[in-house]
Amino acid sequence: MIINKKITPRMVWTKVKSLLQFPVILGDFLRFKKGAGAGRFSLSLIDAQPCLHDKVAMIVPERHYLYHPAWAARVLAETKPAKHVDISSAFFFSTLVSAFIPIDFYDYRPFEAHLDNLSSGQADLLQLPFADNSLQSLSCMHTVEHVGLGRYGDPLDYDGDLKAIKELKRVLAPGGNLLFVTPISGQPRIQFNANRIFSYDQIMEYFSGLTLREFTLIPDTEKDGNLVRHASKALSDAQRHGCGCFWFTK
Repeated sequence: MIINKKITPRMVWTKVKSLLQFPVILGDFLRFKKGAGAGRFSLSLIDAQPCLHDKVAMIVPERHYLYHPAWAARVLAETKPAKHVDISSAFFFSTLVSAFIPIDFYDYRPFEAHLDNLSSGQADLLQLPFADNSLQSLSCMHTVEHVGLGRYGDPLDYDGDLKAIKELKRVLAPGGNLLFVTPISGQPRIQFNANRIFSYDQIMEYFSGLTLREFTLIPDTEKDGNLVRHASKALSDAQRHGCGCFWFTK
């Protein structure tokens, strides 16, 4: 499927930088080829796959996706569920967690993975295929903020987030644990069609009826820490685009 994307100045600048760096890559190739040894490998420009943006002094990862799966894995290592169900979080989280906990992964756009302790299937967050009060261990991370914005082919729905949250609350079993992660800020807003950014107060209101066991924050910048467990509401409200990690029980 071809998706038409709006060309942004950033995209243009990235392309320009790539073109400017190509002579450097070509020079590296020619010097490398000149110093090649006894021909242990085939070496041709036809096989070249230039990587133009990796000559950096330090890796700068996407902080939200570096730390929130690490937080969730640590919670699961503490709770030790007999089985865990994940709804549409980053799929690599499920592949890793399945090494020590059986896990069922569901997504609006299903994928296949063939690993012990891991099964996958299709599910719509607005109509989860589970009975009321049936799941003891559940996660939905960096997902609900997208529901209803059409980014992933789902129908447009301004209240899609609220409907998805209602479903998560419905299927969570009494005494069960829910790990919920979303962008968070003192200034709730929609960045159409990428995502919503919620406030701490909104999340607490939307999940009323559940008990907050832990709130962990990935702040905007490292100066406030990387993974602040048991963070304060005040620190959350000070963020422009932080990442809130909520551990609820029912």
